[in-house]
Amino acid sequence: MDGMDPVSYGTENAAVPGRTDLVTVWRGQAWHFASEHNRNLFEANPKAYAPGLGGLCVVALSEGRSEPGNPRYFVVIGQRTYLVRSERARERLLADPQHILMRAKAVWARLNP
Repeated sequence: MDGMDPVSYGTENAAVPGRTDLVTVWRGQAWHFASEHNRNLFEANPKAYAPGLGGLCVVALSEGRSEPGNPRYFVVIGQRTYLVRSERARERLLADPQHILMRAKAVWARLNP
């Protein structure tokens, strides 16, 4: 997550840098938070705040490629945050979110049986 607070995507619709002194380790990764409140929310239900599809770029996945998403570029669809690799990829996802997400989930399922 490159130090970004995963809770802020849904609560503030923004990529907010987390503090270095507010950290939780989950699934072997350090997660940073902008506030103690956000850390508590995450710790109560980390799956609800971790980016979907493993943080990979949804647009790249929909095209059959496994590329990391950039935590500064994201889209919230429903209650889930998805990362993309660039502003251009973000615009593409916003133009057709359901179709791109459906294709990305199909590729994800093949990569993670």
